Amino acid sequence: MTSLRLRCSSLLLAGLLGLPSVAAALDRTQLLDEANLLLLPRARPLPAVELVDQHGEAYRTDALDGRWHLMFVGFTFCPDICPTTLSELRRLLAGLPAPIREQIQVTLVSVDPRRDSPERLKTYLGYYRAGFEGVTGELAELKRLTQALGLPFTPADGATGDYSVAHSANVALVDPTGRLVGHLRAPLAIDALQTVLPEVIED
Repeated sequence: MTSLRLRCSSLLLAGLLGLPSVAAALDRTQLLDEANLLLLPRARPLPAVELVDQHGEAYRTDALDGRWHLMFVGFTFCPDICPTTLSELRRLLAGLPAPIREQIQVTLVSVDPRRDSPERLKTYLGYYRAGFEGVTGELAELKRLTQALGLPFTPADGATGDYSVAHSANVALVDPTGRLVGHLRAPLAIDALQTVLPEVIED
């Protein structure tokens, strides 16, 4: 009896809202799940953070260039997560329609400023030949940004030699106005993302 009431309620709701729109919402939810893409209920503005880019130029999060950003936290000495993620992001961009691809900037936020100079970031990202951007800066600024992005890391304070930095493997999706919209969760589902990301950007 209870299941019958629930079914009747669902049918009534579908009738009130319009069955096509309900089906479309369900399809979109399924696509997002398959893409491992989590969209926030409400976009969150990023704090004004001052960093430096791979060209040695000042970089401010409150002065983004009007493009969508895929922001990833890591460091150039990372042995596995970073090169894998950057390679996957390159493949993701390569499979998107050109008008969509041109609206997206991939940015590596290096949380190893001791070793990752602008020059090293430029050389490292150049290997990917995908127009990736790199930024770094003072640890205090990096912490503010990564916390706002929901991409935590553990600073390697006092570490010397061949050390590692623990960091999130997710990728933050930031809209052209500098607001955090969601996360591409690891492992990246490239094929599904190539389907759903254009819909999110054009929505």
